[in-house]
Amino acid sequence: MSGRRRAYPQPQYTAGPTGSVTSPPTANQFQQQQQQQQQQPSQAYGIDQTQQLFQQMNINQQQAPASATQQYYQQSTPQQQQQQQPLYGQGMGGIPPATGMGAQGVTQPVGYNTGYNTQQPIHQQNLQGATTLNALYTTDLSRDLPPPIAELSFPPPPITLPDQTTLIPGSKTANASPDYFRSTLNVVPNNSSLLKKSKLPLALVVKPYNALKIEDENVPVTCDTTISRCRRCRGYINPFITLAEGGRRWRCNFCNLLNDIPSAFDYDEISGQVKNKFDRVELNHSVVEFIAPKEYMARAPQPIVYTFIIDVSIHAVQSGLTGTITRTILESLDRIPNENKTARISFIGVDSNLHYFRFNEGIEGTEIMVVADIDEPFLPLPNGLLVNLDENREAIEKLLLDFPSYFENTANQGFALGPALKAGHKLISNIGGKLVCFAATLPNIGEGKLTLRDEASVSGKPKEAKALLTPADAFYKSFAVTCNSSQVTVDLFLTSNAYQDVATLSNLPRYTAGQTHFYPAWTSQKYEDVAKLSKEVSDHLSQDIALEAVLRVRGSTGFRMSSFYGNFFNRSSDLCSFPTFPRDQSYLIEMSIEETINKPIVYFQAAVLHSTSFGERRIRVMNLALPVSSKLVDIYASADQLAIANYFTHKAIEKALSSSLPESREYLIARVVDILNVYRKELVAGNVSGASPLQVSTNLRMLPLLLFCLTKHLGFRSDRVPSDHRAAALNNLGSLPIPQLIKSIYPTVYSLHNMPDTCGLPGTKEETEEEEEEESEKEVVDVVLPEPINDSKASWENYGLYLIDNGSELFLWVSGNVVVDLVHDLFGAEDIYKVTTGKTELPEKSYEESEFNYRVRQIIGKIREQNDSIIWKNLYVVVGASSTEPIEISQQRDLMALRMWASSCLVEDKSGSEPSYRDFLTSLKSKVSQ
Repeated sequence: MSGRRRAYPQPQYTAGPTGSVTSPPTANQFQQQQQQQQQQPSQAYGIDQTQQLFQQMNINQQQAPASATQQYYQQSTPQQQQQQQPLYGQGMGGIPPATGMGAQGVTQPVGYNTGYNTQQPIHQQNLQGATTLNALYTTDLSRDLPPPIAELSFPPPPITLPDQTTLIPGSKTANASPDYFRSTLNVVPNNSSLLKKSKLPLALVVKPYNALKIEDENVPVTCDTTISRCRRCRGYINPFITLAEGGRRWRCNFCNLLNDIPSAFDYDEISGQVKNKFDRVELNHSVVEFIAPKEYMARAPQPIVYTFIIDVSIHAVQSGLTGTITRTILESLDRIPNENKTARISFIGVDSNLHYFRFNEGIEGTEIMVVADIDEPFLPLPNGLLVNLDENREAIEKLLLDFPSYFENTANQGFALGPALKAGHKLISNIGGKLVCFAATLPNIGEGKLTLRDEASVSGKPKEAKALLTPADAFYKSFAVTCNSSQVTVDLFLTSNAYQDVATLSNLPRYTAGQTHFYPAWTSQKYEDVAKLSKEVSDHLSQDIALEAVLRVRGSTGFRMSSFYGNFFNRSSDLCSFPTFPRDQSYLIEMSIEETINKPIVYFQAAVLHSTSFGERRIRVMNLALPVSSKLVDIYASADQLAIANYFTHKAIEKALSSSLPESREYLIARVVDILNVYRKELVAGNVSGASPLQVSTNLRMLPLLLFCLTKHLGFRSDRVPSDHRAAALNNLGSLPIPQLIKSIYPTVYSLHNMPDTCGLPGTKEETEEEEEEESEKEVVDVVLPEPINDSKASWENYGLYLIDNGSELFLWVSGNVVVDLVHDLFGAEDIYKVTTGKTELPEKSYEESEFNYRVRQIIGKIREQNDSIIWKNLYVVVGASSTEPIEISQQRDLMALRMWASSCLVEDKSGSEPSYRDFLTSLKSKVSQ
């Protein structure tokens, strides 16, 4: 077969009408249609002939949302804003603004904006000498269908600061990137009553690390151990400070105190050379790492320590967990951070006994010691259990090779996890480190013993959360607090066909800065299961974790950090403790305003004191400056909808665990109603007849969709969900960084059968940075992905091929009437009924054999690649229903379950008892009107 894609016979896949051609497409749809025409859409697997009719219409073509981002968030003068409304503010409606007439044909009062056909934004701060804050544009949600999902990848509203905010010359990155440090509100209310009136939250989202490996980040490091901090508030010197007394002192931007500038900023005593203080990275960058002197160490930096607690009961051995894990650890030894050759490891096998492995230092071979006393677990020997990885490499490798054979004939059904944890803690408590637990069995013996809960009687009922999602044994939380004080983190990898009580066990990682990884129905008989577990465990062991870390967030006078969310332990009112700091989690800090803010700008700073994996004590500092306003319109115009969604996710989890799941869902809907009511009453002219109750600022128009979809998430949905699955889902929602969180709430869907020819192949980009404008050149970048489509079957074709990414799995949906040639090219099958469904992988074909197969696999590979998470996404092939389906009843049952699972990702559609997004908006009208 030719390597190029064929033009398949038209009658095989002639498209039916996808919508009324009398309805003009949106700007985004029109742009996509134009691109498809340029890429020869007649060669695609399925062609929409209505595109030709669209092309004949007289429609003003506008830029696609991705290119409109900067135009929406550009900083223009008030005069420019009056002359031209940003494309983003037009509601993506494809209809250019008109003058004088409103949506209902009524002349609008000055300042009113429907988001579709008025030219003036509601508000522009145009005072002489004042900073121009973001203008507010209004969107009518009832007309904004389908919702413009491209905005889910947009950056937050820009932070507009006065030109003289910082006096440090040449500083270009004074404000941290939102990838590290962002606020729910990019304009801060000047008092608590205004914040309360807005119904919007004020919180900071902190993600100190943005890659699993240090070398994948580009954070500048100071050249010496000189650290300048405010004597009163202890804030670190940063680009927002101001200099005084000829540059000899600096004024703290948090508390206004004058501090001396260290002499080392101007003179290097060792080399005898004069230095320019303005060249120091801490005065030029928003995110920086200080090398800490010995005063910041309670003790010398400790080595990385891993104690592996491995389930060796009959369930673990028969499922293949024991063998898979030991082989994975063996293959990952070279990936464990061990630059200084100081990493140390130990192993404990667990059934109803504790199996210790003693290494003879420097000598090949190990001894196995079995301790049957699990009531008072003890270490059988003082040494030889925790050993240096580099010095005992051969003995460790031999142990891992032989490990499964020691337990292959076991009949022991016990699993004493609690005693094993206490033994592991005794082993490493004087150093700190990680207890990495692999379990395929419910802990059923010794301290921390758990039993099955009665799910059938409470599942789907109001008391479900109290009965199934709260810890069944206090041991796990109290032990976690003990571990935290000893600088010990617990990570769990749970694999079982049966109940494991994730709700209880997840307390171990939650209070020790670890993570619970859940693999339901895992088996080594399935290659895809083994690949996922092995890759995630290997990536987990290889990440450059920070050790003995604490996080503190401080702000300008008048602010208090009131609540903290994430996996850690609050050691004091504002200090978060991390025995080891993971690089793939995010944290949220809620703030309260305790006094009126009289300054035009407020500042926030997050600092993480930690030891690197190579034994250096450092402090990572992130800085953020935000303008202050006394006007509600400014607050709404600069609200960050994704950060706000993150905040409400944490609050909904808190509500679910403390009250009930129905109350958590009601909480989310009530927050949408509150925001719409405030906007309607305070920011839209009340005397306009026929004004829609569903109006909201354009920069918040995706928030109702996100909170609605969150009620359908596995963690909150009203359908019956196994408690382990629900607890694991809630645990993930509480620790995911914003990009992964948004994808978990609103999955990304790609249409593959009609994607442009460039998709699935390497692309190019123009370098656009100012310093390289004159020498712009093309460079090869990653695989080009198709533009996402809405999570609704309304836009699907019955012959289409769609890829769904929900952040943890991938679903490849093959529609029932797909053309035979596509099936052959992609799967190598004769027809759709010969396609292997369920958890699988696509057959590998070269570009010459099948271009389409190659491009789809490249797209899947690109989606799976991520340097900031260990998650490996399994692929599930789902075949849609057709009119004639020659499938056996048993296979049909499995296929139906798979279809329902994949369809649950289409969150805009009606599913079970849950309404569609359109129905949700209809119900909102009555609630807001009340």
